[in-house]
Amino acid sequence: MKSLEELRAIKEKMKASVNDRNDNTDKIRVVIGMATCGIAAGARPVMTAFLDEIAKRGLENVTVTQTGCIGMCKLEPLVDVFLPGEEKVTYIKMTPEKAVRVVNDHIVNKNIVSEYTIGSAE
Repeated sequence: MKSLEELRAIKEKMKASVNDRNDNTDKIRVVIGMATCGIAAGARPVMTAFLDEIAKRGLENVTVTQTGCIGMCKLEPLVDVFLPGEEKVTYIKMTPEKAVRVVNDHIVNKNIVSEYTIGSAE
C-alpha cells in the first residue's frame, strides 16, 4: 500500500466483491480464514487473488466469503472450497499463486489440488 486512497480503493473493491454468507446450494463457495492468525500469515493477498481470478474468468456461480479462526493457526492461510454436492476441501498454507491454481484446477476443472490440501500435511 502506498497511500490511504489505495487502501480505501481496496476496501471498496472487497466490500463490493465479498458476498453475504448465504447458503446457496447451487453456488460454489470459497471461505477464507481471516482471523488475526490468517491475516498475519497472508490471508488478505490470498483473498484478493481469489477475487481477481474469479472476476477475470467471469465466474458468476462462485461466492467468496471470509470467516474467523478455523482453528489450525499453524496451517494458515486456510481456504475452504465447497462445491455443490461434494465434500468440503480445506487448502492450507495458501499463497496468491496457489489461489490462482485452485481456481483453475478445482473450481473451473473440478480437480482437487491435493498437494495443497489438509491431507498433505499429515
